[in-house]
Amino acid sequence: MSPEDSTDIVELLQGRLHALNDLHLTLKHVHWNVVGPHFIAVHEMIDPQVDQVRSMTDDLAERISTLGGVPWGTPGALVADRTWDDYSIGRAEAIAHLGALDVVYTQLIEDHRAAMEATESSDPVTQDMLIEQLRGLELFQWFVRAHLESSGGSLSTAGARTERAAADRAAEQARNQP
Repeated sequence: MSPEDSTDIVELLQGRLHALNDLHLTLKHVHWNVVGPHFIAVHEMIDPQVDQVRSMTDDLAERISTLGGVPWGTPGALVADRTWDDYSIGRAEAIAHLGALDVVYTQLIEDHRAAMEATESSDPVTQDMLIEQLRGLELFQWFVRAHLESSGGSLSTAGARTERAAADRAAEQARNQP
């Protein structure tokens, strides 16, 4: 691998490291702030996701180091470099948090997929790691969406672009179900 390719991949992976560090903190926030009739199901569903996302961050940081970079895992670096807003839902019903998490996962998966595609020709080892991480992230989104989808396949958060809009749509649909 050329030094230029290595530098580009390290930069790309640093963005993924920030995104996954942010995700595991967001998931813990949801874990602590979920309420309502589905509390225990969501509360217990989230912790394994936190653990696996933390493991993904470790893999990313180690790959950055392997490529000669310095993985920045500090809160200040994350906040300074991130291109997204902080998670916007506080204490809320489980279904509202799940609606918001659907949007979080969608954006994160899209960005991870772009990173995976960017490494296709230059670094198949990194690409393989990102593919494996995508497998886990997509599984977690499926778990979230199972709470948001009707038996007919309609997703309550369809078309929502913000966490708040997705949370509101999910909560509204839950209120209107018999």
